[in-house]
Amino acid sequence: KGVYASENRTRMKALTLLLRYSGLRIRDAVTCERARMVDGKLFLYQAKTGTPVYCPLPPTVVEALQALKSVNEKYFFWTGNGNPKSAVADAQRSFRKLFKLAAVVGHPHMFRDTFAVELLRRGVSLETTSMLLGHASIRVTEKHYKPWVKTLQDKLEVEAMKGWPTVPTPSSKTRPS
Repeated sequence: KGVYASENRTRMKALTLLLRYSGLRIRDAVTCERARMVDGKLFLYQAKTGTPVYCPLPPTVVEALQALKSVNEKYFFWTGNGNPKSAVADAQRSFRKLFKLAAVVGHPHMFRDTFAVELLRRGVSLETTSMLLGHASIRVTEKHYKPWVKTLQDKLEVEAMKGWPTVPTPSSKTRPS
């Protein structure tokens, strides 16, 4: 139904993949301009240092985005007409239907959460994760995502044990003569 008709399935797949592998918020994803994707990388924003921040996308995401039929040459998902808030509401309704069909309890923001937690689980620093998420401060990233990552706790424990005194093993003790 609507302007996308039978293409909605393709659109939702591409949007889901983009949200999952870019960490974008739903509004940023829905209003994402095609020009922001260059050589398989998505331009996120200009960092405070003046350096552009790009997020490389897996080939499956790039292919899904390229497979979208254009309703508007400028955007992947939005027609460019009307208020972006309406486009976001449409996407959220589509996700509610999709989640219901899949018997999944959730919301589109969970893809951003998954992106962040997976980065941290794989050893990406909080600083880098924070930058990719576009957080104004690393403290925001720590507050929302650090408690979820068991590998960070494991690393803390290993580092703490490095401060322990060395306990001699039975074979290294000297025997009285």
